[in-house]
Amino acid sequence: MEDGFMQGPMDEQGLIKLSGNIEHVIYSNEENGFAICDLGTDTDDLITITGILPYIGEGDVVTVYGRWVHNPKYGRQFKVEQSEKQLPADRASILRYLSSGTIKGIGPKTAQRIVDEFGDETFDVMENHPEWLSAIQGITPKRARAISDDFKNKAGIRSAMLFFREFFGAAVTVRIYKKWGGSAVDMAKNNPYLLCEEIEGIGFERADRLAVKLGLDKDSEERLCSGVLYMLGSNAGQNGHVCLPREKLIAGAAKLLEASPERVESAVSTLLGEQKLRTVNFEGVQYIYDKKHYEHEKYIARKLTLLDKVCPAMDTANIGSFIAKEESESGIQYAALQRQALFDALENGVMLLTGGPGTGKTTVVRALLHIFDSMGLNIALCAPTGRAAKRLSESTSCEAKTIHRLLEYGGEEGKGMRFHRDEKNLLDENVVIVDEASMVDNELMSALLRAIKPGARFIIIGDADQLPSVGAGNVLRDLLESRRFATVRLTEIFRQARQSLIITNAHAINRGEMPRLDVKDNDFFFLPRERDSDIAATVAQLYKTRLPRTYGELAVNGTQVICPSRKGETGTENLNVILQATLNPPAPDKREHRYRELIFREGDRVMQIRNNYDIEWERPDGTLGTGIFNGDIGVIERINPASEHMEIRFDDRHVAYDFNMLDELEPAYAVTVHKSQGSEYPIVILPLGSAAPMLLSRNLLYTAVTRAQSMVILVGREDVARAMVDNNRQSMRYTGLCYWLSMEDRA
Repeated sequence: MEDGFMQGPMDEQGLIKLSGNIEHVIYSNEENGFAICDLGTDTDDLITITGILPYIGEGDVVTVYGRWVHNPKYGRQFKVEQSEKQLPADRASILRYLSSGTIKGIGPKTAQRIVDEFGDETFDVMENHPEWLSAIQGITPKRARAISDDFKNKAGIRSAMLFFREFFGAAVTVRIYKKWGGSAVDMAKNNPYLLCEEIEGIGFERADRLAVKLGLDKDSEERLCSGVLYMLGSNAGQNGHVCLPREKLIAGAAKLLEASPERVESAVSTLLGEQKLRTVNFEGVQYIYDKKHYEHEKYIARKLTLLDKVCPAMDTANIGSFIAKEESESGIQYAALQRQALFDALENGVMLLTGGPGTGKTTVVRALLHIFDSMGLNIALCAPTGRAAKRLSESTSCEAKTIHRLLEYGGEEGKGMRFHRDEKNLLDENVVIVDEASMVDNELMSALLRAIKPGARFIIIGDADQLPSVGAGNVLRDLLESRRFATVRLTEIFRQARQSLIITNAHAINRGEMPRLDVKDNDFFFLPRERDSDIAATVAQLYKTRLPRTYGELAVNGTQVICPSRKGETGTENLNVILQATLNPPAPDKREHRYRELIFREGDRVMQIRNNYDIEWERPDGTLGTGIFNGDIGVIERINPASEHMEIRFDDRHVAYDFNMLDELEPAYAVTVHKSQGSEYPIVILPLGSAAPMLLSRNLLYTAVTRAQSMVILVGREDVARAMVDNNRQSMRYTGLCYWLSMEDRA
């Protein structure tokens, strides 16, 4: 006994084991399997258990493995990490189980009739002879089949939980079972590598561990083919590649799989024969694609070429009169390159506009909105992230949407991106303008283009000198390098912008020049610190006291620490621990939850670190929707240990996260430069301490500085800043968009 509760025996993993009957289901979520139940044990103790307990019902006989936890409101509970469920064996238990409503179509009266008729053989009849059930009063043959199907469905999850418990958490097992149903275990046994190909959240390494346990040959074709697909999909995509040279693919897969290049070459040939891979020769080098990236890239080239060709032509004189009228009405005399941008956007079906901060991109967009509106054209304004869309709305005084919202995302669980707007349901707008295009990867650009109707104008705006998209591809840079479409690069920094040291320093960095670090009365400051520990301490002090004391609410809610690296004393992982302790320390009125090495606390800033297309959100006005995306930042408003979920507010969207989803979140007091893309913050603090040389690059420093609206503070070593300015090495991304565009030109 421990504090009045049964301790229970422990298994080999150190988990406590309890067995008993489910007396009462307090709460159950069919979507993710989370439940809160009262468990009756042999010692007559009634224990509250919580965790992933899919399809649990009163009367179930269960063995659960887990740990005792203390709930601040409800006291001691048993948190289930693994579970096994057995069917009741005796007549009374069977009746109670069926009477609980666990099986759809059976209530207490029907349960009594079935048990009276079949007794201890009831479950055998339901599974193997469902037609016998139709002899019971009130059960039609159709209803009998439905009862049998639901019974077998719930029996299947039991075997799946038992089989997968050693390799995956309960939440992942529920996902597997929802995908494959009763055949889940057989599918995994026959080819465990299907798990990483078809189940979201299972990587190759986890599927490989299961395969090893099952005794599969490390040189089996299934393993080699799956490893190759992983190299081209998840692994290459994490580095931004859309395809890989055949030699690099073979070498990388051979190292990953610990297999000979000859065996990997054979697997590649098999996958090419099955058309799961595609091969293309660019300038004498053979590149290999997986099917998805191949189709996305080819489609982007084809659709952009089509849009550019079929856009209705405008008379040059008319274009000039529209621009002159806009100048007269706005009172703005456009610079030569701005006029050229307006002209090209009106004359062409596809137009690219790029340039750094302060060069007048927003002025051009505002003018285009006025001109297109005066022409009676419908306009869609969009950006890849919610923050970028909000900023675009504010700067243009027109509604801007995320690309996902514009395309009316409506996902189905586990099926990735699914949009209601596509080739079969085109957008109505005659003009589509996308901002922050450097962030748009191949998959999202392909989805957007599928929804744009032929004849519409497509205007792509972005800063090509910023970091490329997190996802696979380098769309904006490839389009610029292709020289296929009308392009204007704004270079002049306008007078008002020249007064900002943020802007002039950003352009200096981009030219390979050191930023001014000696100015004390502008919007760009440098605080020299030599030791990494001093840099971290100064960042925390700035965030906690110095900035709020001077700038008040702007600093409290508008400061963001942006780091080149995750690791080290000045990386995001360490700074998030320090900043959480400094800005949001433990308090009696703040609930918290430990997940792995992280502590999530009410009031914490957190970031979504992967796209979740299925999660539901609600706005204060009752509007419902789905999807929280990589890079979205929110605040934990409430943690509920009893129901094992937390409520997070992302701007005006409120979302409930189950505790088993917390691998999708991380603290966001400090974020990497990559994660800051598409966002702007009033105040940016950039620690410049020790980091891997590959992370100390010019475009990374440039991207970080251009995230700031009102103030940049560099804290650290001047030699680190100089190393970043001097390092103009661009991260290599294997893509083929320029090639496909050249092929479209020849068609």
